[in-house]
Amino acid sequence: MPRQHTDFIFTVTGEEFGFVGAMFVLLLYALILWRAIRIATLSKDPFGTLVAAGIASMFAIQMFVNVGMVIGIMPITGIPLPFLSYGGSSILVGFAAIGMLESIHMRRFS
Repeated sequence: MPRQHTDFIFTVTGEEFGFVGAMFVLLLYALILWRAIRIATLSKDPFGTLVAAGIASMFAIQMFVNVGMVIGIMPITGIPLPFLSYGGSSILVGFAAIGMLESIHMRRFS
């Protein structure tokens, strides 16, 4: 890989930590997706449900496309792996999305 630290960071995870490490990273992403979908179902207002579902789908699509690109089943694009790929704007948007999810979850009783 010419630029392993950019969008191909999942290959480094697989190379350094093997199958178990790659599955652990995917398990952590599955946990994020499960929590986002759970927050969407627990939200009392329709807007919170739609925002949480949108954030969950944003993370799911980014993960699917990036991992598919790395293992060779999808064309190479510039979609980063959330929280792992190099780049400040991707991390900033990811943390803002997690913050919105936490806000929706906090306001589920009101």
